[in-house]
Amino acid sequence: MARKTFLRELRQYLQDPKSRRTWSLAARDGIVATGGILLGFTGAGASDRTLLMAATAATVAGMLCAGGAEWSEAASDREAQLNAVAEEKAEVEQQRHVEETEVFHYYRAKGLSRDLAKRVAKELMTRSPIKAALESGHGILALTSQAEVWLTGIFAALAYLLGAAIPLALTFFLPMAIETRLIVAAVLLSLVVTSIVGARAGHMNVGTNVVRTVVIGVVTITVSYFVGELAF
Repeated sequence: MARKTFLRELRQYLQDPKSRRTWSLAARDGIVATGGILLGFTGAGASDRTLLMAATAATVAGMLCAGGAEWSEAASDREAQLNAVAEEKAEVEQQRHVEETEVFHYYRAKGLSRDLAKRVAKELMTRSPIKAALESGHGILALTSQAEVWLTGIFAALAYLLGAAIPLALTFFLPMAIETRLIVAAVLLSLVVTSIVGARAGHMNVGTNVVRTVVIGVVTITVSYFVGELAF
């Protein structure tokens, strides 16, 4: 039963547009951060060995940081939701009529007529009072599960690693004279792809998101390169 529950939650998580947007952002961070570090060290005249060591260390640290940050945020959201559940349970037990009034006003604000909102509030408070109170008082439609908390952190880390692996692989397989130009090209191409995925997942304007992401990437790697040159 536990395995089936986990597989169901995994499937739901993988199909959630919000999850895909999180992955695209984590992958973008991996691309930009690793590409910026590589070009910064290239500008400083670092050897291939130094580039690989720096980029590998930065990739591992960035992956753990990205996964940890997403896990921490999801865990905090779950904790806040559980606190809201406990709060609403107490309020429903102590002052049910007040909660029903809040649900009534919630649906009135959504555009329902007075009579219909009253009937809806009464029906919901009869069938699932906690769920109705959570939606009207906190905007919570579904609780974040413990599995979702862990999945969020793990997949964010993997997405960061996948993004960082693109410039890192070029550094590993190509000589420095060739890799710099290819790193820049790979970073830009990867940013275009991830920004398109993120924009579609978040229902945003694709063109605007691509331009914004590419500009940020270009500025980051350019500044990193010149900082490396100036520092050494």
